[in-house]
Parts: sequence; C-alpha cells; structure tokens
Amino acid sequence: MQSLYEWDFNRSTRGGEVDIKELIRRNVSEFGPGLDDPLFVKELFDGVVSHLEEIDTLISKFAPEWPIEQITVVDRNILRLGAYELKFSPNIPAKVAINEAIELAKTYGGESSGKFVNGVLGAMFKTMLAQGEVKEVDRQQPAMEEKRE
Repeated sequence: MQSLYEWDFNRSTRGGEVDIKELIRRNVSEFGPGLDDPLFVKELFDGVVSHLEEIDTLISKFAPEWPIEQITVVDRNILRLGAYELKFSPNIPAKVAINEAIELAKTYGGESSGKFVNGVLGAMFKTMLAQGEVKEVDRQQPAMEEKRE
C-alpha cells in the first residue's frame, strides 16, 4: 500500500515517474523488515499497475459519486489494492481481500474510510457473485470451512 501510495502521489502531484524497483526495495526495507516474501509486494504492485485502467473503471462504477481523482490518495490506493486482490489475484480469497482493505482504511485513512472501502468492495464482490465471477480459491473456501466444523 505504501509503495502504491508513493507511486500515485508522485504521478499525480509531480507528473513524474519513479524508479519502481527502488521504491519497492526501500519501502520493504523500511516498513517490512523480516517480510517472509518481499516478491509478494512487487507482485501486488505490478498487478495493480498492469490492471490500473480496469480497476479504476470498477471503482468509478461502484463509487459513482466519487470521481477517482477526488478520492483521497490513501483511500484510492487501498481500493485499488483491494480491487486487484478481489478480482485478479488467484490466491487471495475475496473475503480476505475485503477485510484487509477495510483494516488498512481504518488504520491509515480518514474517519469514514473503512465504511467507504467496505461499501465499494462489498458491492463489487456481490456483483461478481451475481455474474458468476468466482475465483477458484473462493470456490474452495466453503469446503474448507465445512471440514473444520
């Protein structure tokens, strides 16, 4: 999230690009010492950036009263990360993606950020379910929960 925030902030305020490898390396070193899988950070970052147009279109669809450029930089990038994990990341269950995004929003966003993120990603997920867009990892979740009971 920190890397996406910094990348987006530099793009929107300075109109410039940053050295993404250096940005991620520095942020992992500073904010994630001892991180088990630093490549996961790069994978998420690259995934969000490679699907940015589609992700921003989704956010705009599910938050129509908030143009993407008017959403705070923190909330915008939490939504981007959550939407990527929800829709494109094959190994992250939808409920985990939504819950993690809500927790990030509560921690780093404004007073109503958690509710906003929950509303947008929750609506996105309900629409995906209604359209039959269920990732394999989510198909397996209920079976795993039933086995524990």
